[in-house]
Amino acid sequence: MGFCGAIALYNIAMNRIFRPLAGVVLGAALAGCALFHPAPPNTAVVNLVALNDFHGNLEASRFSYTSSGSTQEHTMQAGGIDAIGATLQAWRKDDPQLMLVGSGDLVGGSPAMSSMWADEPTLAAMDLLGMRVSSVGNHEFDSGRAELLRQQKGGCKSLRPEKACQFEGHFDGAKFTFLAANVIDMVTRKPVLPAYKIEEAHGVKIGFIGAVLRDADEKALPSGIAGLEFADEASAINRAIPELRKQGVGVFVVLVHQGGRTIDSYDQQDCAHLTGPIVDLVKRLDPAIRVIVSGHSHKGYVCRVDGRLVTEAEFAGHMLSRIRLEVDTTTNTLRSASARNEIVQPGRYAADPALAAYLARVRARSEEVLSRPVARLAVSPVLREQHGSDESALGDLVADAILHAGHPYGAQIAFMNSRGMRQDLASGPSLVATAGQAQMVLPYANTLVAMNLTGKQIIAALEQQFAGGRNTGRGMLQPSEGFSYQYDPHQPEGSRIVPDSVMLHGVPLDPDTPYRVMVTNFLAEGGDAYAAFVGGSNRAETGIRDIDALTGYLVQRDQNGKPAGTPAPQGRIQRLP
Repeated sequence: MGFCGAIALYNIAMNRIFRPLAGVVLGAALAGCALFHPAPPNTAVVNLVALNDFHGNLEASRFSYTSSGSTQEHTMQAGGIDAIGATLQAWRKDDPQLMLVGSGDLVGGSPAMSSMWADEPTLAAMDLLGMRVSSVGNHEFDSGRAELLRQQKGGCKSLRPEKACQFEGHFDGAKFTFLAANVIDMVTRKPVLPAYKIEEAHGVKIGFIGAVLRDADEKALPSGIAGLEFADEASAINRAIPELRKQGVGVFVVLVHQGGRTIDSYDQQDCAHLTGPIVDLVKRLDPAIRVIVSGHSHKGYVCRVDGRLVTEAEFAGHMLSRIRLEVDTTTNTLRSASARNEIVQPGRYAADPALAAYLARVRARSEEVLSRPVARLAVSPVLREQHGSDESALGDLVADAILHAGHPYGAQIAFMNSRGMRQDLASGPSLVATAGQAQMVLPYANTLVAMNLTGKQIIAALEQQFAGGRNTGRGMLQPSEGFSYQYDPHQPEGSRIVPDSVMLHGVPLDPDTPYRVMVTNFLAEGGDAYAAFVGGSNRAETGIRDIDALTGYLVQRDQNGKPAGTPAPQGRIQRLP
């Protein structure tokens, strides 16, 4: 019995076992079958499955959603490479030529089980899933151009030698192709990665064009992307169309790591309320481009913008976008495009033996390291975000750990960027955090830099938190113990820090006095658009990794009988009403 033929029997069983989810399962399954309705004469049907913002989530994780036509929120475990593999295996029974594609951030900001091995297990998993092509995202540049090219081509020469080639002993590179039409080498004036790739299914050539948001340079380590220009996405994508036409391509699909938001649910067909940067980008694309697979915003939607199909499938592998292209084989043009977002439910389909075995191997190999106890916490979890607060308990803790690591270098103040912390710091019932739980907080392995900044420069850095109104998206700098200040959100940009409120141990900062400041190398190089740190003098590249600073601090606090961590932030940042 085929996939669609078995749906009725499957959903009877699901209704008995998981009654709250039965409507979701049935609707998704029936919609999936609708993707396989008979095609008109002289028409070829090409089926795509799109994945975005996977972020190395090899295992299933918690996912909450609300379906179309419902106000009830459901929570479940979703995703995981074993479940994704099982899902694709089932769908490929209906169409063996189905193509899996991506729209960026497949790696980077990953859980420890992937990040501790330089995300090589995730890239290998994508190959096992049959990934054909993916645009790069901003997180593919987390460790710079050289590391991205290593991830594509293979090899062990890496800026992360403690991670690279440590899982298998070698690394052959991703078999799928990364695309980046708008990432230009300033010397050669050519893309550093291919702008497009042609794939064929059912006798139809599909031109996949990839791009990343033009602001990706603000989110990457500046030294790692030196010599690269992140150009306008739409212009770069449009330039590929004539080249593809010369090669006989008449159907174009854009894979772009830029996204939007909508009030519509993830499974609302042809939503019309999409907002955000992706909308303007789509409106500026060549009219021949009618399918856009987006990413970056971690939202699920199937929308229409000026009649063009625009999809995104949440993040972390919780969801896949199924896209059906009907191509007129006489004119070699796209006749219609439709899509459906479907939740990846563990256990829904028969296991893919290769993916299940690979996940088991990665788990076993990682568990040896990740299960090692580090230190006892005072509370668990130590939260990365606290509602209504610019400061977090985790931000306080990490900034204090960086300051502690900087004491041999004379550090008086430390700052941590909020986006550099990816997860809460949690522990088991005994309050003992493991190495894996600590690595989930700081997966980037940034190193620490000590520098001198005058009081005036420090205040300038604080003002840059609000530049362009972007503080909400990138988060506030998290300061270390003894440092505090007030800001007034009602004042003009550039004048929001309250005069004389910036204190170090209760004493106002002197504008002309140099202070010893410790930050990550990401901030030291102006990452997240904090240019004030670039002007620091007497810089010392300590070589200390942020994760080592954190675990060392946790151990010392535990040994001193004062475990680290608080249930709430310490009031170092004060917002005036």
